[in-house]
Amino acid sequence: MSLINSMETTGSKLFKYRGQIPVIIFIAAIPILFVTPFNKLLCVNNYPNSPFCISAIIISAIITFLGLSLRAYTVCTTPKGTSGRNTSKQVADSLNTKGMYSVVRHPLYFANYLIWAGILVFTMNPFAFAIVSLVYWIYYERIMMTEEAFLRQKYGQEFEDWSQKVPAFFPKISIFQNGMLDFSLKTFIRREYATILSTLVSFLIVDYLNRYIFDIQNGISTFQFFTPMFWITVVYIAIALIIKYLKHRTDVLKADKNRD
Repeated sequence: MSLINSMETTGSKLFKYRGQIPVIIFIAAIPILFVTPFNKLLCVNNYPNSPFCISAIIISAIITFLGLSLRAYTVCTTPKGTSGRNTSKQVADSLNTKGMYSVVRHPLYFANYLIWAGILVFTMNPFAFAIVSLVYWIYYERIMMTEEAFLRQKYGQEFEDWSQKVPAFFPKISIFQNGMLDFSLKTFIRREYATILSTLVSFLIVDYLNRYIFDIQNGISTFQFFTPMFWITVVYIAIALIIKYLKHRTDVLKADKNRD
């Protein structure tokens, strides 16, 4: 089997579990935080109130918010059948070249990486950031190759023309064109509440890990369970439960016919 075919075959397998694998990578990276002490030296006895910690928290929040915003815009301006959550096979009723797809061919993967990059910045550990980013790139690269092979076979020259001018992963904002649909707040609430919840839970886990590791290094016991991040997450869990009820038990958040 040629190298390109091998990578596409691997990508097909990874595609089916693209929602779960990032979580596995995140969990697998946790030991890195314990064996690489570089980050702890910058917040000695003062987590999370040192200038370095505060700066890292602000930067991580900005990066993650940008990722969530790009993801929300992509999902909420994309017609049904062009950016679904299918896992069993590739699906594309049409080739979407508008909105975020006019500046980058894989906007959701780029947005997802920004979300995770923000969480990695919050670990304040450059080793974790570098290693996990590398693993993510290997993982996403194979999935993107598989998706593009499907689109190339289905749309031929139309896909080739699009791929010639639109970059695969890093957006080229100067060529932006408006999305095919107007932004839908209802779609955002229905489809992205779970993404926001998983992001907050990830930040909470990292916050707890940071506090625990800093305590170990400094030989102190100041661990706090009821942190600001804890209360933010708890409040949003309550909101998410309400949204889930409305989504599955009522028609309030029912999808429009032209949206997923």
